[in-house]
Amino acid sequence: MGSEGPAPSPVTVHVTGFKKFHGVAENPTETIVRNLKEYMEKKGLPKGLALGSCNILETAGHGAVVPLHQTLQSAINENDSELPNSGKVIWLHLGVNSGATRFAIENQAVNEATFRCPDEMGWKPQKVQIIPADGEITRTRKTSLAVEEITSVLTKKGYEVMTSDDAGRFVCNYVYYHSLWFAEQNGTKSLFVHVPLFSTINEETQMQFVASLLESAGEWRHVCYMPEETVLSY
Repeated sequence: MGSEGPAPSPVTVHVTGFKKFHGVAENPTETIVRNLKEYMEKKGLPKGLALGSCNILETAGHGAVVPLHQTLQSAINENDSELPNSGKVIWLHLGVNSGATRFAIENQAVNEATFRCPDEMGWKPQKVQIIPADGEITRTRKTSLAVEEITSVLTKKGYEVMTSDDAGRFVCNYVYYHSLWFAEQNGTKSLFVHVPLFSTINEETQMQFVASLLESAGEWRHVCYMPEETVLSY
């Protein structure tokens, strides 16, 4: 019998959601992320895929940057403590779009913070650079994960899901931009997904969607796990 070769490096997916914010008293992503570990323990994960940390972030921009980076760094520290070649790290960020009727896989973030209302720490920037060193507010960072392929897989499973090039200019975009910057610096991957309110798509369906998204992550290593190449454009 021929050798099958070494097993692929495992993929660890760390997940974040958000707490409530102005106009959204109950954030569905807080519920999803809080219940995700137990849900996936019952459902099971594909071989070679691990669910890492599940964190709930403050719905805030500048005032929450330090804890955000501590959260992102925690995955690097955890990975470094494992055996050599301990695998790949993906950050999956979930945020709510209260006006959405379907799920949206976000392809990019923009270097602009223009908040329509104050965040939960009272900050309301207008046309402010998220990372000044990156240049103008029109600059974008794109995920190096294969958004179109991920969307196609989920669509075939029956979910109402679309790709998006506009993550807004509020906290979701703010966090995604920082995460994509962090990914470039540390060799990780980042993806942001917008979900609707539970009144639009119920909780059980949303839990199933996130589970399907995680299950498809096992395929991400084959179709899109390449050396990090963050695309910057104006």
